[in-house]
Amino acid sequence: MPEQPVGEDSIFYAVHTDVHARHTLLLIHGAGESHLVWPGALRNLPGATVYALDLPGHGRSRGRGRSSIADYTRVVVEWMAALGLPPAIWVGHSMGGAIAQWAALHHPERVAGLILIATGARLRVSPQILEGLRSDFHRTVELITEWSWGVDPPVRLVEEGRRMLLSADPRVMEGDYRACDAFDVMSRLGEIRTPTLVIGGTADRMTPIKYAEYLAAHIPGARLVRIEGAGHMVMLEQPEAVAEAIRSFLTEIASRTGPDA
Repeated sequence: MPEQPVGEDSIFYAVHTDVHARHTLLLIHGAGESHLVWPGALRNLPGATVYALDLPGHGRSRGRGRSSIADYTRVVVEWMAALGLPPAIWVGHSMGGAIAQWAALHHPERVAGLILIATGARLRVSPQILEGLRSDFHRTVELITEWSWGVDPPVRLVEEGRRMLLSADPRVMEGDYRACDAFDVMSRLGEIRTPTLVIGGTADRMTPIKYAEYLAAHIPGARLVRIEGAGHMVMLEQPEAVAEAIRSFLTEIASRTGPDA
């Protein structure tokens, strides 16, 4: 799996190309996560070239984490330019969804579509998390883990998610959550003019389903898919349901825009 230098960072990514690819997708993870948060059902979508990257300071990417959504977006845009990628469908989970929205507003030439998963137009973070990441990292990871899963998630998935968060640099994770806390584009959603799919879990305690409903109601033409019983880690809890929603969305885009979408 390759790495791409971007300024002082080196961005690690996994890529899967279907021989009949008609779309380019970017999978952008959330706070404290890595590309491993994306299940195979999404990383290997038929009919698409799918890139799953680690943001700087996360997973296997080298460099420093950022403390604003704008700065993370800029890194992704520069990484795309370095690889010579075409405009892509940005698939963002939680903080990654904020990055995708920022890209659509500030770098629309790079965005062919949005898939916003368990995210919102504003991502205020509990002071208990913001303060706890600095004062008691392990206990705060336990709290985040408790709030991240829906109804009866597999124990193995919960444990893998906990280990991923515990392996993160506490300073990077704190920067991520502060970036989320400062993010607010509620008044600008009407400016987004790209095809958009919003996916939310009905049992999400981190970004409640009302966040997804707001996105779908205020982004012109956006479509909402609710995943019953799923929590914040909806794509891991119900990967096939999420993959089916995305496949349907890609088919819809192709029918509207032709084979080069």
